[in-house]
Amino acid sequence: MEVTRLFDIPDYYLEKYPEQHAALAAKRNGQWVKFSIQEYVDLIKYISLGLLKSGIKPGDKIGLVSSNRPEWNMIDFAIMQIGAVSIPIYPTISQEDYRYILNHAEMKMIFMEGKELRNKLKPILPELKTLQEVYTFNNIDSDFKYLDQLIELGKKEPDETRLNELKSSIKPEDLATIIYTSGTTGNPKGVMLSHNNVVNQIKNLEMTPAKWSKVALSFLPLCHAYERMLVYLYQYLGMSVYYAENLGTIAENIKEINPTMMSAVPRLLEKIYDKLYLSGKKLSYFQKVIYYWAFNLATKYHLEGMSKWYMFQHKLADKLIYSKWRAAIGGNFDIVVSGGSAIQTHIASFFSAIGMPVFEGYGLSETSPVIAVSQRGKNGRKFGTVGLPLPGVEVKLGDRDEIICRGHNVMMGYYKDPELTKEVIDDEGWFHTGDTGQFTSEGQLIITGRLKSIFKTSMGKYVNPQLVESKFTESPLIDNMIVLGENKKFAGALISPDFVYLKSWCGKHKISYTTNEEMIQHPEIVKRYQEEVKHYNQFFGDYEQVKRYQLVPEEWTQPAGFLSPTLKIKRNVIEKFYADRIEKLFA
Repeated sequence: MEVTRLFDIPDYYLEKYPEQHAALAAKRNGQWVKFSIQEYVDLIKYISLGLLKSGIKPGDKIGLVSSNRPEWNMIDFAIMQIGAVSIPIYPTISQEDYRYILNHAEMKMIFMEGKELRNKLKPILPELKTLQEVYTFNNIDSDFKYLDQLIELGKKEPDETRLNELKSSIKPEDLATIIYTSGTTGNPKGVMLSHNNVVNQIKNLEMTPAKWSKVALSFLPLCHAYERMLVYLYQYLGMSVYYAENLGTIAENIKEINPTMMSAVPRLLEKIYDKLYLSGKKLSYFQKVIYYWAFNLATKYHLEGMSKWYMFQHKLADKLIYSKWRAAIGGNFDIVVSGGSAIQTHIASFFSAIGMPVFEGYGLSETSPVIAVSQRGKNGRKFGTVGLPLPGVEVKLGDRDEIICRGHNVMMGYYKDPELTKEVIDDEGWFHTGDTGQFTSEGQLIITGRLKSIFKTSMGKYVNPQLVESKFTESPLIDNMIVLGENKKFAGALISPDFVYLKSWCGKHKISYTTNEEMIQHPEIVKRYQEEVKHYNQFFGDYEQVKRYQLVPEEWTQPAGFLSPTLKIKRNVIEKFYADRIEKLFA
């Protein structure tokens, strides 16, 4: 059979890869619970039938508020194959965002997970005039029905004829899903994607040269277009998808299932990199010399043109050090896809050198999401770039080097907002990303920043803060930073230290660590950060250099609200939170 709509994927999976041991798996009570492909297809069917018996009709909007789990995929496909619209919502957003999205989308039904979410959503539900039913995944609240009840409803006197008629009536160009972008400013925007938008992504990614394998690990939010599309792709390729328990158990889960593929965001890879770097500090002098020789060697790795002497050293380092790292991490990776933001070149070199090949991708929810991606093959992959444009996607640079694209990946538009849609998709069909970039001579795309983030100093000089931030965060002392200076005489910054590394540094220098607040004012630490800022400033022109900065005691995390679900800095949140500090910075 041919896949032309997203809900064709499970049937295609069953037909083409019937021998695969599991379609989906998740850990429950310490054990991996696996769903065979046949179970998967059957449960999707019964959920669809249950939805129809509950009065759901084509075009109705159904919300999915949940972390990653197999039932998420089942409900997602079940919604789409009856012509309803699947709307995934991050389980970590604010109550105000829930209120806006649920009302704006005119939800008919919601599936939500866990008591914490129930408590957050329950006060809002009476405000939703269109809402007919709320389901939970387990029997946790007598006020709500739960998924097994919907499945049993679908099994009773099933009307499969009606279901098949609906499936047949759905066209590839029909609306499949609305993804509300997490955003860093204003209300979330509802990105409308058709079946065709995402199916074309899957088919064109399948065509890119890669050693697709049999087991994938998933831990990034399925609510995000990036991870969701990859999980569709894994299933289309006949791969088993295992969901990590949480971010804290990723390393343990990798060892248990030995995946050959996963996706990641640069921040996670940076954390692993930093952890490996710190691990060497505990070794004896001789072991430490070998450890850091191998570590630094990995950061100098290139895909082509390495000397015989380098390759000899690399082979030796692999035997002594890298093989042990792979064993500790999982040891079987063929490809790690990094997206969400640009990864630092030395990080990409490092992981590829130690046997975890990093492939970068770039795109937005509005582009389904991939615009360009690294791939195996001639000029397909180069550190510091996001690879070549996806087949069928035109990419060029517009005014001020803005990346614009056109093709099968461009969204249908923003839900209920034709004016906003016109602002980003011009009359010739070009989608304006708001990101800036450049091309290499071989055609690979490089992301250089964000148009809205670029600011002009009072001296008339443009500063791209993301370039500065990216360079400075190469330092193990700096976890995150934000560069500011719109209409100011100079560029300034707020720096959130890497407190794990800082504690290690303090221990080495016989400094008793107390609290974050006290440590960032300690004279020796203040002096050390002055040296670090001076070092990284030398990579920039005078007007781009950080002239003033402040260390802050807070760790910028996603639960604290400083980072988006894909771990990007929420600039407006940080600027509001530190308004007084910023004012003093430029006083």
